[in-house]
Amino acid sequence: MALKGIKARIYPNQEQQLKIKLNFGYNRFVWNQMLNMMIKRYENNPKAHFLNAFALNNLLPALKIEYPWLREAESTSLQGTNHDLIEAYKKFFKERKGFPKFKSRKFPKQSYQSKSVNGNIKQIDNKHLKLPKIGLVRFKSGRQITGKIRNVTVCLSSTDKYYAVLLVDTEIKELPKTHNSVGIDVGVADLMITSDGVKYPTIRFDKILAEKKHYWERRKTRRLLQAKKEMAWDKHNKVIEPRELSDFKNYQKAKLMVAKYSEKISNQRNNYLHTLSKELVEQYDVIKIEDLKTKNLMKNHKLARAIANQSWRELRSQLEYKCVWYGKQLVTVNPRKTSQICSSCGYDDGKHTLDIREWTCPNCGVQHDRDINAAKNILSA
Repeated sequence: MALKGIKARIYPNQEQQLKIKLNFGYNRFVWNQMLNMMIKRYENNPKAHFLNAFALNNLLPALKIEYPWLREAESTSLQGTNHDLIEAYKKFFKERKGFPKFKSRKFPKQSYQSKSVNGNIKQIDNKHLKLPKIGLVRFKSGRQITGKIRNVTVCLSSTDKYYAVLLVDTEIKELPKTHNSVGIDVGVADLMITSDGVKYPTIRFDKILAEKKHYWERRKTRRLLQAKKEMAWDKHNKVIEPRELSDFKNYQKAKLMVAKYSEKISNQRNNYLHTLSKELVEQYDVIKIEDLKTKNLMKNHKLARAIANQSWRELRSQLEYKCVWYGKQLVTVNPRKTSQICSSCGYDDGKHTLDIREWTCPNCGVQHDRDINAAKNILSA
């Protein structure tokens, strides 16, 4: 048995949309209240012991008495919010970065998570889901929902689309063994180069839609400036009902179009990575890849955008869980000197600049393609 996430597009009616947005607000309020309490608690007594999620859950009944409208919230989602806050604190103390922040209703992406308890989350038929506090809602998904549903995350994207991400405990059959191994070198000109000499090309999805996206980005900026001017005029003249950015429909339309093109670029890139990662897992039993520090590579401003488009971290993440699912093995290798050591004789030819794509080993005379040679060294590491 394995845990699998299935993303489904849901189509709630007007009443259900209101319930979902209210639940976003309830969870956001609880997060901010608990975070503020923990900050004040530490300021008053730095030596006080650290609270866990169970302790925060015990505070919820008192919070509901003080704010009666919180009783309308989906109860397990509030517990999930407390759990997420504690996990954010743990990550901060462990890695010393990313202190938990207060949440804003203006953030374009909103979500909350509900646990499956007593059949409150279930698939009724191929077109309808039952969700807690929402009821029956129509959905579409590219995958069948099979197995026991553990929880559901209801989210609203920046393009005003509603999704339900179901975590399902299901059985996944292992793929047949091929007894093949491969080393993979990732790059910019080509996304992946294997030790077998296969090169998977880079597709610049960001450039394909760049012109259309930039068209709306210019209008979004111009309409934002115009809206701010009118808002300042309202404030200066003390209009009884001053307007907000949500009242400027032209700006909201431009903002939505920019988000749609960004979402389309992301979807195309993820689809391409899923196709390649599944192909690799089907062909090889052992996959070796570079353990790259993308954050350091992004400091090169000439290549930062091209590197970001490659999504190496997402590719590695997909390979990790798919290897676990299908009984394959993923190995990460230190990339140090993989492009300068001869894969035939092991001679270190020194560092090569990025413009050198082919070189001949001075020791054994073998001519190497830089990327394929690196992939072979990764395989033998």
